[in-house]
Amino acid sequence: MDKYEPRLKKLYREQIAPELFKELGYSSSMQIPRLEKIVVSMGVGEALQNKKLLDAAIEDLTQITGQRAVKTKAKKSIANFKIRTGQEIGAKVTLRGAMMYEFLDRLVNVALPRVKDFRGVSQNAFDGHGNYSLGITEQIIFPEIDFDKIERVAGLNIVIVTNARTDGEAKAFLTKFGMPFRK
Repeated sequence: MDKYEPRLKKLYREQIAPELFKELGYSSSMQIPRLEKIVVSMGVGEALQNKKLLDAAIEDLTQITGQRAVKTKAKKSIANFKIRTGQEIGAKVTLRGAMMYEFLDRLVNVALPRVKDFRGVSQNAFDGHGNYSLGITEQIIFPEIDFDKIERVAGLNIVIVTNARTDGEAKAFLTKFGMPFRK
């Protein structure tokens, strides 16, 4: 029995890594950028009044990623937003390994093309250390979400963490995976 390997991981191993090795002129294969993790999070500020919204957000994230989401708590009290330290105000999932590659595949090839008036993702969302942040305004672009069963349309944040040393390396790396950057 063959062990299952995600399509993008196989593509990375057989095609993308050798191409990046040549293009970026590395001396060692360990310098080639790799995906480390993908963090998908959803802030639910209204969860202070309505706890069902937080449970719905956790359910949505679990369906989208295929992995159980955890509740996140406020680290600081913010009087203007009526938030106290320790209150549950969001949910997040950290994906690694095969689940990470499967999620990236679905994001790039299925979800992003379903965004209304989509012209590509911003090229300026790198953090200076090779990590890419992406905000999505509606969770309904993912085919796993049943439109009739959602409590409310909510946005989510996706952070793609790589071990690339510069933003240029990370951009070349994500472009090879098919990330549709705006021209």
